[in-house]
Amino acid sequence: MNREKRQEIFRRLREHNPNPTTELNYRNAFELLIAVILSAQATDVGVNKATQKLFEVAPTPQKMLELGEEGLKEYIKTIGLFNSKARNIIKTCRILVERYGGQVPRTREQLEALPGVGRKTANVVLNTAFGEPVIAVDTHIFRVCNRTGIAKGKTPLEVEKRLERVVPEEFKKDAHHWLILHGRYTCIARKPRCGSCIIEDLCEYRHKTLD
Repeated sequence: MNREKRQEIFRRLREHNPNPTTELNYRNAFELLIAVILSAQATDVGVNKATQKLFEVAPTPQKMLELGEEGLKEYIKTIGLFNSKARNIIKTCRILVERYGGQVPRTREQLEALPGVGRKTANVVLNTAFGEPVIAVDTHIFRVCNRTGIAKGKTPLEVEKRLERVVPEEFKKDAHHWLILHGRYTCIARKPRCGSCIIEDLCEYRHKTLD
């Protein structure tokens, strides 16, 4: 895919949705971090349902610590892998309190050192909470980038590195949200909705479903 096509793809995505953001509910960097940890192998809808009550009682790392692992489980038991997530969240909150004064660190290295936080989670926090022009590659973005030809790669990291090189600078900050929403609602896994796609004519997918 050439530079002009990519430029037009992101121009249209921006025109269609000028201010994209995550579908996870949060009020600050800490709540976003917790929501993203919980969202692994879970839906945003399911996470939002759990955090609505959780964040009322534990809106800070200290309050979450006071809740304890067993107390936390009561709020997140409807979410997949809740046992290991509860364990990681409590460990992370302890580090936030002891090392960072209850604040969420702002570098990828510091974020990735937190239990339960991998590169994708770190990138989401850096981009969404702190406005960094980084792109977290999840299953939706991995699929969209390979299928359309925007940024092909065999691993999420390969796709991320390629996106860093090929996404025009003016679109980098919001690219993550445009691509994830496109994958979630239009370029879906089983049968992409090519007929209602705003970038269908620019996409290089060879098996389009236009009915």
